[in-house]
Amino acid sequence: MKKFLIRTLIFLIPVILLAYPIDMFISYGLKHSTLSDGELEVWNDIYNGDLNSECLIYGSSRAWVHIDPIIIEKETGVSTYNLGMDAHNFYLQLLRHKELLKHNPKPKTIICGLDMSTLGKRYDLYNKTQFLPFMLWNKPMIDAISTYEGFNEPDYIVPLLRYVGDFAAIKSGVKYYIEPDTRFRTKGYHGSTRVWTEDLDNAKKQMDSYTISLDTMSIRLFTDFIQDCKKSNINVIFVYTPEYIEGKDFVTNRSDIMDMYNKMSEKYSVPFLDYSNDSICYQKKYFYNTMHMNYEGSEVFTKELSKDLIKYNLLK
Repeated sequence: MKKFLIRTLIFLIPVILLAYPIDMFISYGLKHSTLSDGELEVWNDIYNGDLNSECLIYGSSRAWVHIDPIIIEKETGVSTYNLGMDAHNFYLQLLRHKELLKHNPKPKTIICGLDMSTLGKRYDLYNKTQFLPFMLWNKPMIDAISTYEGFNEPDYIVPLLRYVGDFAAIKSGVKYYIEPDTRFRTKGYHGSTRVWTEDLDNAKKQMDSYTISLDTMSIRLFTDFIQDCKKSNINVIFVYTPEYIEGKDFVTNRSDIMDMYNKMSEKYSVPFLDYSNDSICYQKKYFYNTMHMNYEGSEVFTKELSKDLIKYNLLK
């Protein structure tokens, strides 16, 4: 038995020693990949301290594809970066906020892109590839993403284990050393050229309406975040970007959620720019589904947003 254990250790030690450098090799390449629709690029910019912006934009995919930071910079003269995170709620947006403060200069202003699901919390770790090259032994990230269904505990501590079976991630990581990807996002933003989809019609075939479930913990974390920003002299601005008018009645508790945002705005003296009934909302040509504007719509909207930021002196 003793000889067996010794032989096992002799076999495992080189494997373990090799696993870490191979892990680092794949991870470094993957950090520069366009996999995950550019989410990896954003995380990499965060950890490399490359945000270099006075104004940051938080939110979900609606923020990511709706607000062009280059336009805001040109119109206002304020450097801007878009941290919109596809399909995730504030719970993981907060992780980005905490991590960027460790590695980047404190922003002067944070624009919070709100939507119906901002203060909900999904159960699954959507688009989990984005965490692969950053999560090993990274306690803040582990604490946040381990609350979702996605990875197992050993994945966070054993080098290379989380890549087992994920051939797309491995291939993309190795590809960097042969033919690096061209960046997918520009300062976190990527306007969509998608054409109109029938997402709403398909959803209505399955249900007449939908009720958003809010997460108590996320609501508390959001209010704490607002107060922490106030204490740190970081401007917070609420922005509800346009959505196509035909989809507004699909969410049954929409008015309750909007009331909650308005009350938070009043209680914490946070400016709230609400474009949910803007003229853009009535023009189908600016959308590819009821919740998301296309590239043309996002450019038109960002110019309007920039004018309002100047008009109300919100980037002071």
